[in-house]
Amino acid sequence: MPPRRSLLSQDELTATLTGLPGVHAAAAGQLQVRVQAPDFLTAVRLITEVAAAAEEADHHPDADLRYDTVTFTLSTHSAGGVTELDAGLARRILELARQAGCEVQPVRPRVELAIDAADPDAIREFWRVGLGYAEQSDLDGSLLLRSPDGSSSVLWFQQMDPVRPGRGRMHLDVYLPDDQTRQRVQDTIAAGGTLVTDEFAPSWWILADAEGNELCICRA
Repeated sequence: MPPRRSLLSQDELTATLTGLPGVHAAAAGQLQVRVQAPDFLTAVRLITEVAAAAEEADHHPDADLRYDTVTFTLSTHSAGGVTELDAGLARRILELARQAGCEVQPVRPRVELAIDAADPDAIREFWRVGLGYAEQSDLDGSLLLRSPDGSSSVLWFQQMDPVRPGRGRMHLDVYLPDDQTRQRVQDTIAAGGTLVTDEFAPSWWILADAEGNELCICRA
């Protein structure tokens, strides 16, 4: 029977990871495994072998090589998260790494950004457009935002209870090529934002969502 392309539930994912020591749930519907090779050339060969296995499975991971250490990130983009395809390829990566004499390493800590909000639904679209992110369902059914290629920190929203009035005590900066900044400002305002100031334009604009949380759109 071919692997399911539907998302694994939280219970299914937990059970799957129990049988895959060294594989971890990463941000926004991803699995990650990080291995250290005896040397640089072995690490490169491992990537080549994993690439061949990925071609055979018609399912391809991201690979990040840092000298003798490779981090593989797996996700089924068409499903928006982790499926049996990812679990199967992760299992194969562990086998190939063991055969190559590599050691599984702890996955590096990750950073996630959270906004406490009185009404998360009222501000999510502002942040999606302003950051150029995509919306995704988390395993618990909540909605979060992630960069399309998964390379940046996840942004999620926490319902305040009780609601705390006043301006948020955080802001984000997003850096864009010069020819994209003005359009991003216009699109973000159209998504429910307000212009706080353009005093520093064209170096940066300060915008705010409906609850006063600020975002700076900056020229890279």
